[in-house]
Amino acid sequence: MDHVIGVIGLGYVGLPLAVEFGRVFDTIGVDINTDRITELRQGTDRTKETNTEEIREASHLVFTSDIEKIRPCNTYIITVPTPIDKYKRPDISALLKASDMVGSVLSKGDIVIFESTVYPGCTEEDCVPVMEKASGLRFNQGFFAGYSPERINPGDKKHRLKNIKKITSGSTPDTAEIVDRLYNTIIAAGTHPAPSIKVAEAAKVIENTQRDINIAFINELSMIFARMGIRTKDVLDAAQTKWNFLPFEPGLVGGHCIGVDPYYLTHKAEETGYLPQMILAGRRINDGMGRYVATSLIKMLIRKKHRISDARILVMGLTFKENCPDIRNTRVMDVVEQLRDFSCSIDVFEPEADPDEVKQVYNIDIITRADSLKKGYEGIIMCVAHDAFRDIDIETLRARNSVVYDVKNILKDADAWL
Repeated sequence: MDHVIGVIGLGYVGLPLAVEFGRVFDTIGVDINTDRITELRQGTDRTKETNTEEIREASHLVFTSDIEKIRPCNTYIITVPTPIDKYKRPDISALLKASDMVGSVLSKGDIVIFESTVYPGCTEEDCVPVMEKASGLRFNQGFFAGYSPERINPGDKKHRLKNIKKITSGSTPDTAEIVDRLYNTIIAAGTHPAPSIKVAEAAKVIENTQRDINIAFINELSMIFARMGIRTKDVLDAAQTKWNFLPFEPGLVGGHCIGVDPYYLTHKAEETGYLPQMILAGRRINDGMGRYVATSLIKMLIRKKHRISDARILVMGLTFKENCPDIRNTRVMDVVEQLRDFSCSIDVFEPEADPDEVKQVYNIDIITRADSLKKGYEGIIMCVAHDAFRDIDIETLRARNSVVYDVKNILKDADAWL
C-alpha cells in the first residue's frame, strides 16, 4: 500500500508524528487552529517538541486547516486531545468531531488510525459509527481502523517518538499488518503488535494508571512521614538501595496522561458494573496534593507568626512538569487556588509557558523573567523543577523569618519538603 497520510491534530502528539512520516511519505498535517498552522508553516513549534530544522527536513509534509485538503489521503491518523470534564468524566467530544471530519472525506479502502487516549472499546463502539454515518461506508468493508496509542513524554529530549516502542493494532488481520509495517518505517525502537484494538486501548490506560497508583502511595507516605518529622527523600534514598524497590517520588500529578487516563479506565469499569477501589483511592490522594501543599505552607507561616491575609507568596512553576510549556491539567493550580482561599497575595513565576495561554486558560498573569521577581516573600513554594530555577538564589527573595517549601526536593536550604 502506498500511503498518503493525513494527521489530524498537530499538538504534542500529532506534530512529531507528522514530521517523522513527512520524511518518508506524502503527509498532510491538519489542525483547526489557524494560528498554529501559520506558525508551523514558518517552522515554529510552540510546544517545543520539534524544532525548525526538523520541520523543514520533513520535505513531504504540508500543513492546512482545511479538512477538504486531506481528501487525497488513504491513511488517516487522529491525535486530538481526550481530556476529562469538571466531573472527572471522559470528554471525547474532540475525538468524535475529528471522526466525523475524517468520515466526510473517506474513500473505499482507507484506514483510520487513532492515537488519542481512550477507554477500551471507544474506537470501535464510539468512533467507528460516527465515521460510518459521515462516509456512508461500512466498517471493515468500505474502510478499516487501527489503534496505536501515543507514548509522547512532553519535554523529554531523550525518549522521543522514534526511540519509544510502539503498540500497533488493526480491525482486521490484514489491517493490523499494514498498520504495523507503517509504524515500523519511522519507529527505530520497533513495534509490538497487539491482538486487538481493545487490547491496545487497554494497554495505554493501564500504563499511566499504574504510575498514578504508585505515586499516590508515595504521596501518602510523604504525608505520614511529615507528621513524624522525617524527610521522605531520605527514606526513599535508603529504601532504593534494595534492587527491586520501585523509584517513585512524591509530587503534584497533573498533565494530560497520568492525571487523566485512570478516569477513562474507571469510567469503562463502572459501565460494566464494577466500581474500582484502588484506582479511585489513588486518584483522590493525588488530586488532593495541591491543597495539602498549600495548607502545609499556611500552617508553617502561622507557626512563624506571619499574618496570612495578604501574605506575599511566590509559586515557582505552573506547567505540569519541568522544562516543558504544557499547562494542561496542571495541579499547581490547586496550590494557587487554595492560597487564594486564604487571601494570600500570589506571584507565579513560570519561564517556560506562554503567558497569553496561561492568561486565557487560568486568568493568571505570570512572571516569566527572574529579574522581574520582587523581594521579601513570606512564603516560597518550589512546585516545578525547571532547569531555569537552579541558578536562582532563593535567599535573595526571602523575607525575614520566611518559609520555603520544596515540592520537588531540589533545594538544600528549604524549610520543608514534600
